[in-house]
Amino acid sequence: MSDTHSETVAYVRETMLPPEPPPLAESGAIKWLRENLFSGPLNIALTFVGLGIVWLVVGTVGPWLSHSVWNAGSMAECRQIIAETWGQGASGACFALIKHRWNQFLFGFYPQALYWRPVLAFGLLFLALAPVLFADSARARRVVLGLSVVLTFVIAALLGAGTGALLGMAVLMLLWSALIETRPQWSLLASLVYPFIAVWLLWGGSLWSEAMVLAGFGIGFAVWRLLASRFGLLAFTLGVVAAAAWWLLLAGPLASALAGMLPLRLRPVSSDQFGGFVLSITIGVAGIALSLPLGVILALARRSDLPVIKMLAVMFIEFIRGVPLITLLFVASLLLNYFLPPGTNFDIILRVIIMVTLFAAAYMAEVIRGGLAALPKGQYEAADALGLDYWKAQRLIILPQALKISIPGIVSTFIGMFKDTTLVVFVGLFDPLKAMADTIRASFEWKGAYWEPYIFVGAIFFILCFGMSRYSMYLERRLKRDHR
Repeated sequence: MSDTHSETVAYVRETMLPPEPPPLAESGAIKWLRENLFSGPLNIALTFVGLGIVWLVVGTVGPWLSHSVWNAGSMAECRQIIAETWGQGASGACFALIKHRWNQFLFGFYPQALYWRPVLAFGLLFLALAPVLFADSARARRVVLGLSVVLTFVIAALLGAGTGALLGMAVLMLLWSALIETRPQWSLLASLVYPFIAVWLLWGGSLWSEAMVLAGFGIGFAVWRLLASRFGLLAFTLGVVAAAAWWLLLAGPLASALAGMLPLRLRPVSSDQFGGFVLSITIGVAGIALSLPLGVILALARRSDLPVIKMLAVMFIEFIRGVPLITLLFVASLLLNYFLPPGTNFDIILRVIIMVTLFAAAYMAEVIRGGLAALPKGQYEAADALGLDYWKAQRLIILPQALKISIPGIVSTFIGMFKDTTLVVFVGLFDPLKAMADTIRASFEWKGAYWEPYIFVGAIFFILCFGMSRYSMYLERRLKRDHR
């Protein structure tokens, strides 16, 4: 035994060798290139094909962008500057068009003196969303609030807002921000009121009209709460009837009477003056805000045990998904006029928002239904074991998990719907991509500009859609925290 030990001890190293760096082929950029771009014959071929395409694109677009002109009064002046700088036959972009007509891309034909109103409505949108989207992150919420207040004030001042408008804007946004930080629960009520404030800012007119519409929701909610314990679902119907009666019979006369006593009025702006990104963001935000709750209701209705409710939900979803959005927009623009009473003035933007909401809600319902189907059966059984009724089980256990699973699909639907707002050009509205670009190109000075408007509009759409995508990724990371 001792002999064997004496023989093995001779082969044991008494000092450790110093660590050596890995071979060059197994570390750093060379390893990454071998594993990702040159790992096999097919990968090598695809890499060279991709590099060739990139070289072709850069070789074609690069000189055009590098020769761009940002300061000129017309396309002819742009071409003259390019020829004098880069020689005859050179081509270049004329982004001076964007410099001269940026206001039409952003605001359409909105009165220039009232640009501060869409800016304020957009800034208040972030204040309304901050306590909802960033409820668990005080740092992110405060960053959003600070940027919203400062940028809204600065942009409105640069766009020529009056002193009174700037003062009122600063007071409103600072008070709202203080409410979010000191009374988070109350700030959610302010978020619910935001749509009525935004409508008043964008379209103008008397504030009492929006206040009476808001009061109708309050009356319907109060009736439902008072009668819910005695009449169940009938109380909800009575609440809807009470709200409808308020809007049809009392809201108009009362709004007129209050406007006569205390005129809270802004200069009206008609819907045909909307255009550009003001129009797209208005339709997109309204559609997103309305389609999510409607999609949840449709998804629950489709999985209902009540045959009539399920059949109606299936018919609605399949019909809406079976027709193109353009068809619904034509229905909103043309066919509804045949069914409305003569002399009825039904705002075209409101009609488009309704159709876009119905279209997005049908797709949203299928996304959420997928989330509901992905939940294990034990979650439903756990809700039953706790003695919860249907609505409490859905609100407290089922829907939070289903919506968490459905976040990627929900955000994809939102992004798709926001990009589809450019289709309103087919019903005569001035979308930023086609209608506004054609309108600007129709002028003598900018005739011949083709790619520049598309690049500018595409860049803004990319920023907005990329922001939504990144927030969905942040939300997924935050909601996965409990499962790590």
